[in-house]
Amino acid sequence: MNKGRVEAFTDAVVAIVMTIMVLEFEVPSEPTFAALAENGSYLIAYLISFLFIGVAWYNHHYMLTLTKRISKRVYWLNNLWILSMSLLPIATAWAGKFIDQPQPELFYFIIFLLWALAYAVLSYAIVQDNQREGHTDVANKIRRMPVYRVHTHWWFWALSVVIGLLILFVWPPLSLVFTVIELIIMAIKTTPDSDHLMQNQ
Repeated sequence: MNKGRVEAFTDAVVAIVMTIMVLEFEVPSEPTFAALAENGSYLIAYLISFLFIGVAWYNHHYMLTLTKRISKRVYWLNNLWILSMSLLPIATAWAGKFIDQPQPELFYFIIFLLWALAYAVLSYAIVQDNQREGHTDVANKIRRMPVYRVHTHWWFWALSVVIGLLILFVWPPLSLVFTVIELIIMAIKTTPDSDHLMQNQ
């Protein structure tokens, strides 16, 4: 399958998701900062989701730049990853409107976990395909990606279960805090060759 077409399709969907999220932001009814502050919780959720998509796209682009081919299995797993991301505007709007309520925050956290799971399965399939076809260097580079190592490790999922329970019973905004912390780490800790590799694309 043509890798460029898959990348272009993915980029288009990501751009649409980001556009939908910003359109959910309500224009203040009055020309005052106090009116703007009434939408402050959604603005916080939007900024977190924007960072979410930015980090996800960067790592996804790096991974697809490395891989030599796109199999049918990888194509459909990539669509599953896009599907999980397409639910982000709904989760962002709901969590932003009811930032101190457990169910909207839990829903946001579940979408985040579905995205992480879809990304882990997608990246694992890409590693397998490259390994099977003799592109061991590509497979090893993807395995060394911090986002790959985190999302394929048992402690990430164990911690996620604990965070999920805390959201329900202790402090609902914890889902956003946990998401921000992980995203900042993933934004800073990228593979050393990522800038150079993608600069030449």
